Amino acid sequence: MRYIMGVDGGGSKTYTVITDENGNKIGEGISGCGNYQMIGLEQALAHIKSSIDLALEGTGLTYKEIEFVQYGLAGADRKKDYSILRSGLKTLPLQNWDLLGDALVGLRLGSHDNVGVVLVCGSGTNAVGKSKDGAVVQTGGFGYLYGDAAGGNYMAVETFRLAVRSWDSREIPSILTKKVPRFFGFDSMDELINHFLDRQVKNVPGELTILLHEAADEGDQLAIQLLSKVGCELGIAANSVIKRIGNFGIDTIPVVLIGSIFQRAKNSFLFEALEKTIKRKNRKIRLIIPEMEPVYGAVLLGMDRLRIKVTPDVYAKFNLYRRALVD
Repeated sequence: MRYIMGVDGGGSKTYTVITDENGNKIGEGISGCGNYQMIGLEQALAHIKSSIDLALEGTGLTYKEIEFVQYGLAGADRKKDYSILRSGLKTLPLQNWDLLGDALVGLRLGSHDNVGVVLVCGSGTNAVGKSKDGAVVQTGGFGYLYGDAAGGNYMAVETFRLAVRSWDSREIPSILTKKVPRFFGFDSMDELINHFLDRQVKNVPGELTILLHEAADEGDQLAIQLLSKVGCELGIAANSVIKRIGNFGIDTIPVVLIGSIFQRAKNSFLFEALEKTIKRKNRKIRLIIPEMEPVYGAVLLGMDRLRIKVTPDVYAKFNLYRRALVD
């Protein structure tokens, strides 16, 4: 029996899963942030190692018994990133492995032939395309200063800003002016703003996106406008990738949507704006929202690498594991 390990290192957590060649989950481990750009290489490697060790606990397996490891790490965007990360990963006690950015691992979740476009929308955002002949293009993934205008962290800041702007009449009335102060334990926007100004607060937690989705579900127009704007921005990023790739070598392009904003929040206003924006320029696309956790994309790539045939039964198991995690 061969054993495959997938490691998904993102901004909020590092998740490692071990399966056998039939797709049966043998072990799993969750640790902290695995994005070296956010916390530095040493700390990111410590979290990656911790998640691996936790996954191995109780399996009876040793490092040497893992046939192949596929790392999918946020922060692996440029050649320089790959060089830095590869040098660090070489220090871990695993022999046969490969490294890809989290977006390319996500593509495998929804595209069985690993061709198409993947949009990431979790704490950050990214758009990557891969053609049949192996050409890869990335748009975004480097933050607001470099053109990004989506992702949970961006949406949290914009949610706070819209609450302020609605409160002081620079925007239309919004229930965010009630929800946001309550989130921070205050009775009013006035109390909240003065408290933040006195303490020179410069950022807000990503969990504010939960309030944004709640407000949109309750019909708040300002929240709906923001989610629609984010959907449009994500669509623009997808169109950029499609244009820059040119020929994917397939007729209909799968656009795989991964990350918590897509896979958990599933806001209809965001999706409608996203699809409309893409189809204005590219009619032959198909949106795909995988059910399984992104880490299983890494496992699938590991299976591909070992030339293990991935059967429908394997996909069904991985989807079931995802639902068990959510429940």
